Amino acid sequence: MRDKTIKPAKKCYEHIGGKLGEILLETFADKKWIAKNNPTEKHFYITELGEKEFLKLGVDISQIKSEVI
Repeated sequence: MRDKTIKPAKKCYEHIGGKLGEILLETFADKKWIAKNNPTEKHFYITELGEKEFLKLGVDISQIKSEVI
């Protein structure tokens, strides 16, 4: 029997999906760790503040390929 207190975290290809992914995205955007150049854009970028804060958490963002924006 499955423990009903388990909170699922889903991996979809190379990203976190499901409710956990949604909560992380919203939290990082609210904290200004990630942002968009234009609200209608689909993709976010990591801000300078985000780089510092992710480093504090031990998240190695050097594994993320840089893009010209």
